[in-house]
Amino acid sequence: MAATLTGVFRSMAYNNAWANHRLLTACGRLDAAAFNAPRTGFFPSLAATLNHILVVDWFYVDALEGGWLGLAAFADEQPFDTPAAVHAAQRLVDDRLIAHCEALTDRSLDEVVKVNRRERVQTERRDRLLLHLLEHQIHHRGQAHAMLSATAVAPPQLDEFFSAAEAPLRAPEFAELGWTEEGVWRP
Repeated sequence: MAATLTGVFRSMAYNNAWANHRLLTACGRLDAAAFNAPRTGFFPSLAATLNHILVVDWFYVDALEGGWLGLAAFADEQPFDTPAAVHAAQRLVDDRLIAHCEALTDRSLDEVVKVNRRERVQTERRDRLLLHLLEHQIHHRGQAHAMLSATAVAPPQLDEFFSAAEAPLRAPEFAELGWTEEGVWRP
């Protein structure tokens, strides 16, 4: 993939979806009690943390797409109580973010996105909003990763996405996601 800014956002969207898939697949091995158990973190459980990631994605991806969902995204801050349900919903919004990043152009990165905050409309450049969204994901996914380490399920490696040496290890997961190395990296 060419080292362009649009290419970087595109690869980060794929990396984001892959990391979510790995983490949520691991969480899928937890029983309901472990998934919802109180834990130390910004949010008090894996369920709360992973639902927060999802709901914030709904909020910002909708804005990036030109929608007006706004704070209604937060009407139910923990809409799902099982890892499988969170995983399915996260996959859908991750696919939307990938599609958005696939369509980026140099010009669209400079465009202003309107974010419905009910009492006001926030305007932000698309590139800055994408950076915020991706950093938000990394931040809270790291917290969930740490929480998972306190369970019987080992947390998965999340930072080998860009390594060519890891391609054979990624292949089964890429297949689960409907991806190929060539499709992601466009050599």
